Amino acid sequence: MHITPVMKVLAAWLLGLMLLGAAFVATVSFMNGRLYSPEHQVDLYFEALRDGDGGAALGLLNASVPEGSNPALLDGDALRRASAAVEDVEVGDARETDDDRVEVPVTYTLDGVETTTVFPLQRTGTEWGFFNVWRFEQSVLPTVQVTALNSVEAAVNGVDVGLPDGTAGLASFYPAAITAQYDGQYVAAPEQHAVVTSREAPPPLALATEATPELARAVDEDLRAFLDGCAEQTVFQPTNCPFNYVTNERLAGDIAWSIEEYPAVSVTLDGKEWLLGPLRGSARIDTQLRDFFSGAVRDVSETVPFEFEADLTVTEDEVTVTPVVRY
Repeated sequence: MHITPVMKVLAAWLLGLMLLGAAFVATVSFMNGRLYSPEHQVDLYFEALRDGDGGAALGLLNASVPEGSNPALLDGDALRRASAAVEDVEVGDARETDDDRVEVPVTYTLDGVETTTVFPLQRTGTEWGFFNVWRFEQSVLPTVQVTALNSVEAAVNGVDVGLPDGTAGLASFYPAAITAQYDGQYVAAPEQHAVVTSREAPPPLALATEATPELARAVDEDLRAFLDGCAEQTVFQPTNCPFNYVTNERLAGDIAWSIEEYPAVSVTLDGKEWLLGPLRGSARIDTQLRDFFSGAVRDVSETVPFEFEADLTVTEDEVTVTPVVRY
C-alpha cells in the first residue's frame, strides 16, 4: 500500500489526538487524586484552623454553630491557640464506606498523645463534568461547657468570655485544645484544660474559684477599721462592738480602748458563699475606777478577749465585710 503525504499527516494528527487524550485522562486522574480529592479537603480544613480562619474552616467542615452557644473560640487568636497544640498531622488515605462516601482518617499528636479523628465526606458531583467535588458530611460543632462559681467571666484560650449565671457553652472546632482560667482582683481560678477530638463534647471545664491574697488583705483592712472605730468610743460598752467591760465601781477617769490583737483572717468558699472563720482577738481598756464603799481610786489596765462573726460579700471590684455582734 502506497502511503501518501496526506495519509502521513492524518496519521500524525491521529497520534497527536491519542496522546492528547491520554494526557487529558492522566491530568483528570491526577487532579481527582490531588486537588479534587477528599484528602485535599481535609488538608484545607486543617490549614484554615492553623490560620485562625474560622469562616473558611466552618465552610469546609460543612458544620453549623449550636444555637445559643458562644462563638468566641471560632476565629482569630482563640482558634489559632486551640489549633497550635495539634502537631505531627498526617492525613491518611480515604476509605470508601458507601457509594460516593468515604472516611478520611487524620492522625496527630495533641497534648503529647497520639490521636486519630475520622472525617466523613461525600461526593456531591463534578466540576466541568470531570473533576470530583467532595464535601464534608453536614454536622453540628461540639460545645465546650465552662463553669465558675462566684465569677461572671473567664479567659478561654486567652479571650475574655462572659459567664452569665456562672456558665457558658462555647462552640469549638476539632481537634482543639481548650484552656480556661480566671484571674480577678479578689477571686481567681487555676487553669483547667480540655481537648476536643470529635463531634462529641468534652467534659465540662469547671473552674474552682478561690480567694486571692488581695481578698484577705481587703477583709483584714475592713476588720481593722471596724475594730479601730470601736476603740475610739470612750464608754464601757462600745455600740455594736464585740468587746465591753463590766464593773460595779464608779468611773473616776477617762476610758481609753486599744486593740491588742487583731483577728486572723481565714476566707473559705462554701458553694457560692464566701465565709469568714471565727474572728478572735483582744482589746485593752485603760481607765480609773472609784470603789463604791471606800471611795478609793485605782488604775485599771486589763486585756479583754473578744470573738465575733462577720458576713462577707465579694464582687468583681468590691469587698463588703458586715460584722455580726451577738451579746
